Amino acid sequence: MRILFLGDVMGRSGRRAIGDRLAPLRERLKADLVVVNAENASGGRGVTAGHAQLLLDSGADCLTLGDHAFDQKDLLSYVEREPRIIRPLNYAREAPGRGHAVVEDRRGRKVL
Repeated sequence: MRILFLGDVMGRSGRRAIGDRLAPLRERLKADLVVVNAENASGGRGVTAGHAQLLLDSGADCLTLGDHAFDQKDLLSYVEREPRIIRPLNYAREAPGRGHAVVEDRRGRKVL
């Protein structure tokens, strides 16, 4: 299995790079699964629901968050509805979202 992990997408330029280059990069590398760290995708202060959706629509199979996970308040409800977003596992169980995800790779295999 080939996993492409893109760390710390930062701001507008990072989102644009994902939107413009992820699909051809995935093809060139023959990546089965793409994981994108999105915690700074909205100007270095977390990720908005809209920006998270943009990254997913651009071909990310799942998004990871970090210490800025909930800087953007609209993500609080979105992360509850979107199972492909993973908040830090060491957050309290009561925190919004999930600390893990099961996603399908491009071959239909389930990956935790």
